[in-house]
Amino acid sequence: MTSSAHRQAAALAIWLASCAGGALAQAPKIDPWPGLVTDIFQGRSIAAHEGVVALQAPVRAEDAAIVPMTIALVEPGVRKATLVIDENPMPMAAAFTFGDGAAVASIETRVRVNSYTNVHVVAQTADGALHSVVKFVKASGGCSAPAIKDQDEAAANLGKMKFRRFASADPARREAQIMIRHPNNSGLQMDPISRAYIPAHFIDRVEVRQGDALIFSMEGGISLSEDPAFRFSYKPNGAKTIRVEAHDNEGGVFTGEWPVDDAS
Repeated sequence: MTSSAHRQAAALAIWLASCAGGALAQAPKIDPWPGLVTDIFQGRSIAAHEGVVALQAPVRAEDAAIVPMTIALVEPGVRKATLVIDENPMPMAAAFTFGDGAAVASIETRVRVNSYTNVHVVAQTADGALHSVVKFVKASGGCSAPAIKDQDEAAANLGKMKFRRFASADPARREAQIMIRHPNNSGLQMDPISRAYIPAHFIDRVEVRQGDALIFSMEGGISLSEDPAFRFSYKPNGAKTIRVEAHDNEGGVFTGEWPVDDAS
């Protein structure tokens, strides 16, 4: 498990302990963002800058357990983009690193939102500078919402992947989607029979490559929705295959490979 994942796991343990301790006296609400800047970005300076990265997110989510988020990389050469759901128990939902030459223009995924919250995207440009945008999303209960699928069914299909191609208006680019079957249990969901919490079990790393060249990698946690999915736009390099390797926090390793042909 990476150091960032260790920090997120510790934050989750503290959050669960506070819940187990019973109701606490109401305290003034504190903006978590400054602390997250310290924890996730080591206190580095972050400029609010709409011209580098953009975020599409619903103002009010239809389903707090499956909230679509689309990150658009406005400025060419963005190396990293980190999606942070400020009020979630494990706020760093996904940290993406983009491969040289892949020219990723956008990436979409689905997340859980636990309470009304700001959602930040922080992009790192080639010069190492950090730039952020923020949206406010109205949703609650996403991290503790019951699993969509039966746990036995989820276990039977664990790690199975699907790959989809989409037609692109730009012949120099491709658009694709990777879907990974995984319960992505948050550790906050309760078994309806035993009334015990289902242990956290989630995808924490993904690598997507065209041939041997990286398109993007992702480090994530419990804020990703059940059956994580990533839709992305990229520049093809002539490789004949798309390859995916995913890891989860229990040591599971899952792989997939598909031929690349022209979208229809």
